[in-house]
Amino acid sequence: MTGIDRSRVEALVKRERDRYHADHPGSRRVHEQAGHLFGRVPMTWMSKWVGGFPLAYATAHGNRVTDVDGHEYVDFALGDTGAMAGHSPRATVAAVQRRIGVDGGITTMLPTEDAEWVGAELTRRFGLPRWSFTLSATDANRWAVRLARLVTGKPKLLVFSYCYHGSVDETFVVIGPDGLPASRPGNVAPAVDPTTTTRVAEWNDLAAVERELAHGDVAAILAEPALTNIGIVLPEPGFLDGLRELATRYGTLLMIDETHTFSAAPAA
Repeated sequence: MTGIDRSRVEALVKRERDRYHADHPGSRRVHEQAGHLFGRVPMTWMSKWVGGFPLAYATAHGNRVTDVDGHEYVDFALGDTGAMAGHSPRATVAAVQRRIGVDGGITTMLPTEDAEWVGAELTRRFGLPRWSFTLSATDANRWAVRLARLVTGKPKLLVFSYCYHGSVDETFVVIGPDGLPASRPGNVAPAVDPTTTTRVAEWNDLAAVERELAHGDVAAILAEPALTNIGIVLPEPGFLDGLRELATRYGTLLMIDETHTFSAAPAA
């Protein structure tokens, strides 16, 4: 087996990074001038950019994003599906303009008639009878986890190694090199060791899931339809059905988190 020439890899990475710097001086300027932002970015995960600094965008419409250097991109991420209808669709722009400029109010912390209309429309589309609103996928997961603990009376979660559920503290658990649960490498200042709040199994391993559920203390299995944090790892045939059966057998809730994967049209 031919070994990897690491010096060549390093040279190729340097070449591409140098090209990125040369092509994006405006984005580099925005990054370097952002001295009042922690990590020089609005949200710290934005600093995880192989070129050394993230692209800074100037405009975004539909599926196109233009950066401050004038480069146009087709956006396949669409805000982790938060903008899956495209950036600034006309209907949304009109509704926001009416709310801000005509009706008034953004953070009144009071309900409106619109909220019930949206809840009813979600029920029509997806079949679930009750809805609660949050401001992010992370907040949605935190709220769902609290409800799961409330209704089951059990304290722990079961997640999968290298899963993605936003920044919920309890989900930053992986199977370590020794086969034991461990805090995920790079996990920053958890309030408690997440292995005390969470059980963890490898994706597609139903036997491991059952071993963890057998302890009797898992309120919910928090799972993605497909693992998305280490590339896309699809469930093997029968895996999700197996999770459903095991959750029912052990009195555990099964929560399918669509944070990354909800990108298809709703049911008619």
